[in-house]
Amino acid sequence: MKFISIAALAGLASAVSMIGNTAVKALITNKGASDLKVFKTGTILDDSAVEKVEVFQGDSQVPLDGIRLQATFDIAEMHDVSTGGAFDVVSAGALSYAEANSTALTGMVPFSSNHISATVNGAEAAKVRRAFLNKRTSVQSDCTSSQRTATLNALSNCRSLASEAASAANSNTAKMTEYFKSSSSSTRSTVAGVFNKIVTECGSTTSGASRYYCSDVYRSCSSGVLAYTLPSQSYMVNCPLYFSGLSPLSRTCHAQDQATTTLHEVTHLTQINGTSDYGVYGYNAIRALSASQNLNYADTYTLFANAIYVGC
Repeated sequence: MKFISIAALAGLASAVSMIGNTAVKALITNKGASDLKVFKTGTILDDSAVEKVEVFQGDSQVPLDGIRLQATFDIAEMHDVSTGGAFDVVSAGALSYAEANSTALTGMVPFSSNHISATVNGAEAAKVRRAFLNKRTSVQSDCTSSQRTATLNALSNCRSLASEAASAANSNTAKMTEYFKSSSSSTRSTVAGVFNKIVTECGSTTSGASRYYCSDVYRSCSSGVLAYTLPSQSYMVNCPLYFSGLSPLSRTCHAQDQATTTLHEVTHLTQINGTSDYGVYGYNAIRALSASQNLNYADTYTLFANAIYVGC
């Protein structure tokens, strides 16, 4: 998911508990001395089907089928737990925040919840999952003429950005170290490989892994959301704000535009790299994440490609 940014915790305490068969209640407490505004898009507080918890059955993690204070949500909507049996659930991520009297994001803080174990009724979980998935089957997916033109241009620009970034991954030691915190041969190979897959994916409008929509087929185009991806179904959605709030291709360092937003969403596809957002976005998040997280973080690839193109 990609959004437009709108805006120190001593720490966050969080707790999760099961309600009924697969519903989860999460409580996050600010343990710091200052009141803060927390940005919720793409986090555990979001009403959309983003990844809010990790679900395990034994040693195997149950994949996310969703689109990557107190909240209640159902893990059966976003994870296939229809096999039933014993599952372990944990929530971990980060929240971006602003001071209480401001809308400017000033930092981010990680959080991790307790682990909970639950015995799931597979038949009941399957009913929840079917009901949730059926919500999106009847929505139209056509793009208008102008939306189609913008989408095709973004794909073309995405291909060019990824091609330059793939070359830079093998040659630009300083930028690899800055964005991926490593310039080792294995890191270079991984990053270049991802960008080469993006070149192929963005280079065709008649083949490839993904489908593109200009209507809200997953009902997740909430305020501030530019676009989102459902990796399990291999489709991407450009929200109205993508067309009204972004330029086609910016020459500004770390700016958001249609091309880099498309590139960001493409990295989420399972066939490309299956990247995460970790609930945070932007250059400051890249600097705060670990090297291993940056290899799996959508904005690392997005902002690296932008930096190579612009010359940051």
